[in-house]
Parts: sequence; structure tokens; C-alpha cells
Amino acid sequence: MIASCLCYLLLPAARLFRALSDAFFTCRKNALLAKSSSTQVEGSFAMAPRGPDQEECEGLLQQWREEGSSQALSTLSEGPLVDKGLAQSSLALLMDNPGEQDAVSEDKWSSRQLSDLRAAENLEEPFPEVLGEEPLPEVEGPVWTAVPMQTGPQYADCAALPMGALAAEQWEEDPAVVAWSIAPEPMPQEEALIWPFEGLGQLQPPPMEIPYHEILWREWEDFSTQPDAQGLEAGDGPQFQFTLMSYNILAQDLMQQSSELYLHCHPDILNWNYRFANLMQEFQHWDPDILCLQEVQEDHYWEQLEPSLRMMGFTCFYKRRTGCKTDGCAVCYKPTRFRLLCASPVEYFRPGLELLNRDNVGLVLLLQPLVPEGLGQVSVAPLCVANTHVLYNPRRGDVKLAQMAILLAEVDKVARLSDGSHCPIILCGDLNSVPDSPLYNFIRDGELQYHGMPAWKVSGQEDFSHQLYQRKLQAPLWPSSLGITDCCQYITFCHPKRSERLQYSRDFLLRFRFCDVACQRPVGLVLMEGVTDTKPERPAGWAESVLEEDTLEPEPVLPRTVGTIQHCLHLTSVYTHFLPQHGRPEVTTMPLGLGTTVDYIFFSAESCENRNRTDRRLCQDGTLKLLGRLSLLSEEILWAANGLPNPFCSSDHLCLLASFGMQVIAP
Repeated sequence: MIASCLCYLLLPAARLFRALSDAFFTCRKNALLAKSSSTQVEGSFAMAPRGPDQEECEGLLQQWREEGSSQALSTLSEGPLVDKGLAQSSLALLMDNPGEQDAVSEDKWSSRQLSDLRAAENLEEPFPEVLGEEPLPEVEGPVWTAVPMQTGPQYADCAALPMGALAAEQWEEDPAVVAWSIAPEPMPQEEALIWPFEGLGQLQPPPMEIPYHEILWREWEDFSTQPDAQGLEAGDGPQFQFTLMSYNILAQDLMQQSSELYLHCHPDILNWNYRFANLMQEFQHWDPDILCLQEVQEDHYWEQLEPSLRMMGFTCFYKRRTGCKTDGCAVCYKPTRFRLLCASPVEYFRPGLELLNRDNVGLVLLLQPLVPEGLGQVSVAPLCVANTHVLYNPRRGDVKLAQMAILLAEVDKVARLSDGSHCPIILCGDLNSVPDSPLYNFIRDGELQYHGMPAWKVSGQEDFSHQLYQRKLQAPLWPSSLGITDCCQYITFCHPKRSERLQYSRDFLLRFRFCDVACQRPVGLVLMEGVTDTKPERPAGWAESVLEEDTLEPEPVLPRTVGTIQHCLHLTSVYTHFLPQHGRPEVTTMPLGLGTTVDYIFFSAESCENRNRTDRRLCQDGTLKLLGRLSLLSEEILWAANGLPNPFCSSDHLCLLASFGMQVIAP
């Protein structure tokens, strides 16, 4: 009876072996497809179709249960014609859960196919029980189990994962986190398993995916020496060091209004609570002294961001966009490092001006650095920090230039010192302009000839040269009623008020009776006897011209060049906008999957006299010196991380971080 049963089982076992081999290679192909760049691949391959071989195996299973399992297994395991590992692996599939119904048996069959697929990964960690299933009988070699598939269609290709890497209770985690779980580390060579199937070549597992924290790794580029314990650099002189971060954190309302830009993201990572936790973790990790934020939603600011940042030691100022907009800009600083001198919100909307009918805003703060008490009677110049978010529309470069002129005029007013010079300035934000565009060059070089320039060309975001109608910039760009000159200064500062009224004595006023003009007879004067017929006589000893040349102050002349705007703030960029080690441009955002740079940190620095025009970043160190910066990423690296946002970066922009030093002046 035992011998006949053995012969009866050998032929179906061979068929079963061929079926498992076909299923292995099919699932292997699908597994490689699942690791491709597309996130829209459906995961239907996780369940194998029901075929005639499967029905034959189920019939064999039923007969084997009726005749007794223990005796057949013992005889089959001792047979010289069948590989022991193959018998154990094949019969283990047939022995699991004898009391299940047919529908459940079909799912178990596909699960075992996935088990053999995962066995090829050469992992030998035993699995715990999952969802109440009975554990498999202990056999030699690795044992794999099928994992319930995620409900999200975008993550169906991540349905089978090794249970040795994740515990059973972790399946309730956020699907965005589970979907991007870090791959297990490879096993040492001495622990590698022996391939149990003779005559078949062992397939090597696919290359392991790079973990997220390694893909998005950003290096700190240090340009300074090591600071001392007090946070001051000992070089030519002590310096007050601080860090500043600029970050467009993506307002939730704006994200929902443009949901088509974020179809590549799992819905759970776009949830505000998920994003808020990630943003706060970034703030805590980098711990800047000054934080400039854009696209800050008003209710999120007052309910969550401001209280959380206050607990981190920040004092915050916020300016919401005008009109019905729900987001704005915020500037936060640590009162232990700075003291507020003044805060100026800037609104770009001007009623009645078509050029300035948009609701964008800016915020300008004047901060006084606080020097440690141990340094004695020393001082540091004030610091002007400006933060803004300029209009996005790529076609309206004229609006962007006018908005930037208003911001620069406000910075000129706040940063101007009593002697007419300016204190150190940092201007940052989302300018919605690419590097080397006319707007970018205007901020950096201090001059722009705009007359006749197409409006779309100002920001350089898109090329509309193929369109027949193109809006072109005309001079003057804005009317004089705006109160801002072509040098981006308020007119009130171009006309200084006299400190006091000039005082004239009686003797000085009497001199005008005998001035040269008084001694000349006006043309057409009617001759009247005793009135206009006499000529005044100049007293002896009086000079012909008693009026001194410097008694009358000339009216200030406003320089105005048609079609040209200027500013005198001497700004340069923290970033070079190119990654020489990768040979790729830097990227701060990825709209529609296209990497570009629109976020900047500019700081004031004097230009070199013999500056090479090919390298416009060469500048002399003034009172503000760049000490370091957080490196940016290339478009290819962000593509490998599924773009922006992703489970680790919760905005569609990257944060910008820089370290500065200011000279400490002794009395």
C-alpha cells in the first residue's frame, strides 16, 4: 500500500515541481517590474491563476489526507530517487491548514508561490505567525510566508515583504512608510544557503534599493575654521556666527487646489498632520537661529506652527497675503541670539494699478545681534532680514520686477544707517525665477535694462517665444505715483528734510536791497516820477555781490535713466546653482517632475574691483561673511526618491540653510 502510494505521488510531485518553477520565474519577472520607477503598476501578479495543475494538486491533497499523512511523508523522505530538500519543500505546501475551505485554499496556493519566490532571496530567518495563521512545519532551509497586500493601488507592487524585517504589529503603520521600508542588509558569505535544486542555476537577487536617508543625503559645506566654545571664530578677529534657513513649506490649501501636481504621492504623505511632524523634525534637526518660511497657511500658523516654534525658543512674525488668500510669509528668530529693532510688513498690492494688482507680500526685520557678555564692551552691526514670495505667473515678469522694486525700497529704508550706508542684509525667499534670468541678474548685479524685454523672459521659467502676442516691458515700468525711484528707493529718502529752518538776521536781509538784481531796472517798467525814476545807490564799501554761494542749497537731482532700474545693496547668492561633483544643476523644487531652482538666499557683500565677469560670485568679505551652507540635490537624485514631496521631505521645495559670520567691533 505504501509503495503504491509513493508511485502515485511521484508523478504529481514532478508536475508540481514544474508548476512551481514556472510560477517562480513569472513572479520573479513581476518582482523586477515592481521595482521599476513607475508607481502606477498594479499588483495583480501577487495572486496566481487557478489552473488544471492546481486542481490536480488539491485532489492529491485530499487523497493524501484520507490515507494518512505521516506514513507517506516518512516513506517519501527516505526515497533515494527524490531530493530531500525538494520533497520537504513540496510537501510542506500540501500539509498546511487541512481544514480550510476551497476558496481559502486558492489564496494559500498563490501564497506558497510567493514563498518560493522569496526563498530565492537567500534569507534564513524564521517568520512569526501572521494574522492568526498556523505556523509552517519546521523544515530545513529558509521559510517564507505571504503578506497581505496593501489596499492602495499605488503600492500593490510592495505586497510581499520578508516578515523577519517587520514585526506583525507593524502592519498598521502608515502605508507610505511601509511602502518605502529600507531593504534588509545582505547576509555574510559564510552564512549563504545552499541552492536545494540540483541541475538548476541559482538566480541572483535583484540589486538592493538604496535607502531614502542615503538617497536624500545633503552634505554640509564648511567654508570656515572651527569656531571656539563661545561660537565665535578666532581668525583676523572675533565673529558673531549664526545660521539662517529659508523654506517654502507648501501651504495645504494651495496643495489641494493644485492636486494634479501631486498624483505621484501617496495620499497619506500629503496629510497635513504627517507633513507637520516632518517639518518640525527638520526644524529641530538643523536648529537655525533665523527661520524664513513661505506658503505658511494662516490657521496652521496660529494653531500649530507658532506654538511649536515658540516652544523651540523662537519669536515669530507673520504676514498673510492680502485679499482672500490664506497663506503668507513668516520670519522667526531666537531672542537669545537677536533683539528686534523693527519689523516692516510689505504689501505689493496697490489699488488702481494694474501692474500691482496681486496679493503677494514680504516681511523685513531689523535685528540686533546679542554678543556674549564675556567679550566685554563690543558691538555688532544690525542685521536686516527680508523674506518674500514673489508672483508665480511665468508670463508676468513685469509684475515680478515691480514687486521686487518695492521690497528693495523697503530694505533700503530699514537697513540705511545714519551715514547713508547700509547694514548687512540677507534677502531670501521663493522668487519664482531661475538662475541667470534677468530678475536674478538684477538682484545680483544691481542693474537691469528692461525696456522692450518680453515679460515672460524676466523670470526664465518658461519659453513663450513661439507665441505671436508677447507682452513687452515699457518705460517707465511703474508710475511716479508709486513713490519709488528707478534706483529702488523711496522718494522721501531722495529729498532729505532740512533739520531746522534757516535763520536770517536783519542785516543779512537788508543786503538784498542792494543786490545786483535790485540795481537793474526791469524791462517794461512804467516810469513814474518819484517812484520808478530813481536808482538805488549802493553804500560805499559794500561788495557788488553779497550773497554767498553756499547760502542756497541746490535741489537734489533724481537720477533717471529711461528703461533701466538699479539698486545699491551689493547682493550675492549663497549657492552657485551647480553641483560640480555631479556635473548637474542644483534643484530646489520639482514641479511636474522637472527640477529647477527658484529659492534663494542673497546676502550683502562688496564686489571685487577686478572681478572676472565669468565668475560673478567673487566678492570681498565685508561685515557679513559666508561660513557654510547645506548642499542641494540634483534632479536625478530627487527622481530616485520619487520626486517632491516624498515620505521624508514633506514639501515640494527643499530647505536652504547657510551659516554667516559678522564682525565684532571693539569700542
